[in-house]
Amino acid sequence: MKIPLSTTRRKARIEIIPLIDVIFFLLATFVMVSLSMVKNQGISVNLPSAATGAPQERESSVTITVTKAGDIYLNQAKLAPDLLSQRLKLLKAENPDMRVFINGDNEAYFGNAIQILDEVRSSGITKVAIQTKQGEFLQE
Repeated sequence: MKIPLSTTRRKARIEIIPLIDVIFFLLATFVMVSLSMVKNQGISVNLPSAATGAPQERESSVTITVTKAGDIYLNQAKLAPDLLSQRLKLLKAENPDMRVFINGDNEAYFGNAIQILDEVRSSGITKVAIQTKQGEFLQE
């Protein structure tokens, strides 16, 4: 004989409100991270720091990177130094209002950066910026 229990069994159920909270938190985190990301067109190098650096507009721009070893990259493609001037002239013909960002390693030879700056100017490009990271300038 079965003895009836005074309590009835509850069915398992999924609580939806905590699930919605978690989904909104993940969505908000994804949006904030996406908005804070800066698209870096050049390759990753140890940038010098400058206290007076200011963000620049990155539309219609190319990045020239000088590595510690002296290699030159146009955006992310390695380039021979003698081809840089030709490529810049072609890019200038495509977009006359082009900007150039020189992105150099902190320990790169300064003469290479000046040579690139000279080639950019001789190509007729007047909007040139040196890319730095924000920070204090330390003298050694």
